[in-house]
Amino acid sequence: MKLAGKKVLSFVHHEFEDLELWYPILRLREEGATVHLAGEEAHTKYIGKYGVPAESDFAYGDITPEQYDAILVPGGWAPDKIRRFPEVLNIVQQMDEKKKPIGQICHAGWVLISADILQGRKVTSTPGIKDDMTNAGAEWFDEPVVVDGNLVSSRRPPDLPEYMREFIKVMEIC
Repeated sequence: MKLAGKKVLSFVHHEFEDLELWYPILRLREEGATVHLAGEEAHTKYIGKYGVPAESDFAYGDITPEQYDAILVPGGWAPDKIRRFPEVLNIVQQMDEKKKPIGQICHAGWVLISADILQGRKVTSTPGIKDDMTNAGAEWFDEPVVVDGNLVSSRRPPDLPEYMREFIKVMEIC
């Protein structure tokens, strides 16, 4: 297992994109990583856009970023809620400062925009937030996955296989 012993944090909130949360979590677990979910409240059930539930292990404020090797931000409408928490923005900033892998897909770019870590970075996202990404200082590409150092970004669910192949590669070297 490529990622045995690695710990990954994924954010969750209501109306996450079901596949963009669960596919990465399952792939990372298949590779031996431990994945925890952090939500607004600990031990709370959050419902995805298509009705798939996910229960948080921790609240955003319970997280110590140093305990994690990587972070994932799912898409859907959840990122617009997730980015409103200063604890989340602090976690993303600390992970980026330490050059730990950060994965974002679809609308998840909103969280990175609010964390102010995109200046001069190469990214992709759903085309719907392309202007938001470029206004935050990023160089946007219409590609299935873009890797810029520790930042791995992807557009939408059909790109999940390419996204996770690259995210796992980045995790292996970090």
